[in-house]
Parts: sequence; C-alpha cells; structure tokens
Amino acid sequence: MHPPFERILTVNLICSTVIFYVGVRMYLLPRIATLKPQAILIPILILHSFRHLGLMFLAEGATYPGMPMQFAFPAAVGDFITAVLAFIAIPVAAKGFQRGRTLIWAFNLVGTIDLMAAITLATVYGASGYMGAAYWIPAFWVPALLVTHYTVFILLIRRPRVAT
Repeated sequence: MHPPFERILTVNLICSTVIFYVGVRMYLLPRIATLKPQAILIPILILHSFRHLGLMFLAEGATYPGMPMQFAFPAAVGDFITAVLAFIAIPVAAKGFQRGRTLIWAFNLVGTIDLMAAITLATVYGASGYMGAAYWIPAFWVPALLVTHYTVFILLIRRPRVAT
C-alpha cells in the first residue's frame, strides 16, 4: 500500500466512531434514565450477536492473500466469543437486567477488549492493506460496536440498582 493511503482505514474508523457517538449522545443518552434497561440492552445484544461475521477475516476471498494471521485469528475468535456471549445474554437480560448483570458485564468487557486488541493488532501487523471485502468491518461495524459497548458501560455504571 502506498504510504499516504495506509491511514485511510484509521480515518474511516475514527470518523465513523465520532458519527455513531454523536447519534447516541443526541438521541439515546439523554433518555437513558427514562427507558427500561432491556429497551436499550436487547437491541445492542442482538447487534453484537452478529459478530460471528468477524470470522470472515479467516475466509479466503473475504480478505486479500497475506492477511496477517497475528491479527486475523485473534480478531475472528474474539468476535465469535463475543457474539456467543451476546446471544446467550439476550434471554437472560429479557427476564431482568439485574438477573443478567454478571453476564452483561462479561459480554461487555470481553467485547471491548476484543475490539481494542483487534485495532492494536491490525495497526501493529499492517492488516488494513489486506482487508479486501472485509474493509467494512473496521470502517463501519467496529465503530458501531465501540459506541454500543460504551452505551452498555454507561447503563451498567449509572443504573446499578434498577428494578426489573
């Protein structure tokens, strides 16, 4: 990849994250105290249940040949584990926010750490030049996931004693 263009993915990731954050800040966070936790949490858990799509980093044709496995394998596995945790948390959270609190914390911590590790490993190993069809994941999907993880942290920290 040519040097002036190797940071385009970083710019896309930052810009998309800011845009998602502004939307959440304007429309969701002002209402967080008035909404039932499940009304916020369940759509986020459904969204994160689709993180199985991160497995495409291991799929031939979804990325260009030479995708660094030091990035692809941990990113794919971390996304898959997070997807499973999110999916398992849906019915638990639907029955009661307090009841599912530990599982929600586990999902949110594992998912956030996975994204931070993936961003770091992608940068360290120069994965952006090999993204191919998977480019949309870090350019669009990761920012949405980061902002929704932030939202869940806000929900968990601000509403520790919410009645179900």
